Amino acid sequence: MTITPAHARPHRPSAARLRPEDLGALASVGLRTRKLRAALSALGISIGVAAIVAVLGLARSSQAGLLAEISKLGTNLLTATNGQSYTGTAELPKASPGMVAELPGVTAVQYTGALTSVNAYRSPHIPAIDTNALSVDASSTGLPAVAGTSVAQGTYLNAATENEPVAVLGYQAAQRLGIDRIWPGEKIWIGGMWFYVAGLLNPATLTPQIDSSVLIGFPAAEKYLGFDGHPSELYVQTQNSQSVTNRVDGLLGYQANPEDPSGVSVSQPSAALTAQADAAGAFDTLFLGLGAVALLVGAVGVANIMIISVLERRQEIGLRRALGATQGQIRIQFLSEAILLSLIGGVVGVVMGVVSTAVYAHAKGWTIVIPAEAWAGGLAAALAIGAIAGLLPAIRAARLSPTQALWSL
Repeated sequence: MTITPAHARPHRPSAARLRPEDLGALASVGLRTRKLRAALSALGISIGVAAIVAVLGLARSSQAGLLAEISKLGTNLLTATNGQSYTGTAELPKASPGMVAELPGVTAVQYTGALTSVNAYRSPHIPAIDTNALSVDASSTGLPAVAGTSVAQGTYLNAATENEPVAVLGYQAAQRLGIDRIWPGEKIWIGGMWFYVAGLLNPATLTPQIDSSVLIGFPAAEKYLGFDGHPSELYVQTQNSQSVTNRVDGLLGYQANPEDPSGVSVSQPSAALTAQADAAGAFDTLFLGLGAVALLVGAVGVANIMIISVLERRQEIGLRRALGATQGQIRIQFLSEAILLSLIGGVVGVVMGVVSTAVYAHAKGWTIVIPAEAWAGGLAAALAIGAIAGLLPAIRAARLSPTQALWSL
């Protein structure tokens, strides 16, 4: 028996290393030759990623817009309203505005009084039951500046018109009454008589109860509608300091109604809006779940196309194996193809989500905010889906021997 020395044995050349640029070209082969199938498979991933980016982007944009509005209006507004006492609904004294104005740190006090048994209509021919959820309130003359709104058209109540049958409509009240501008002689029917419309208000972000109100002067309410003159809500503006606002907040109930401070309900409107901004994403879980479902559907589509691709490209796999490609190279080729397909879907989805967020936020007048975790998370999810969905087909492709793969040639 002759033993061939080790140095005399024929040398098997090692497999060539797969360079990154070659890997990119190989990974795109299946996508370029089956464009429609690849596009449809990537569509599910695009929709899922777009949903995730849009949901998170719109939530942050809405939150940023609301916080910007709060910052612009300020956080130094307090309200004091009729609360509950042992005998029922408490009533603020007529002297409440003057007493509250004496508190240190208070810069302005305005007030309204609810006319609970009086309704407003476009004309006297409208059935009494069709109130349109409008309220009629007596108002002090400086209410808009303190309550965080302004006059959109016409004028607000003044020293002359507060004594006459003249009304100003809140933003929603004007819409429900079908009045979009001030015409000469414009009138509405309030409490069985005509009132002239002097002005329309802009939306009141901090005090939305004003939006659905028809506002008339205190003297006119007492003169024409039998109002008792008691305020039902005080709008208190403090110095622009949180410590001052907190101090006034603690004293407001006692100052507004010394005889029954527990019958005064005190609140800070900006605090409620801030809480609303913090909870803006509370219902986003549902939409994120729908996005996750779309991503799952996309993953199934990627896995399906890769399995079919392995079956259709058996000859290619066999030829490459016969020419020296290793199992690892075959595996990385098909895995890279699945990742590339998912990445393309992810990029398209991010673009769709960003564009939809920008369009909607611009229409709403919000600051456009796209959080990094939205697009980065979407791309990461797409890459993970591509890797997971392509792993099994890549392993199956690598396990094919050259003879098995070339059998159908």
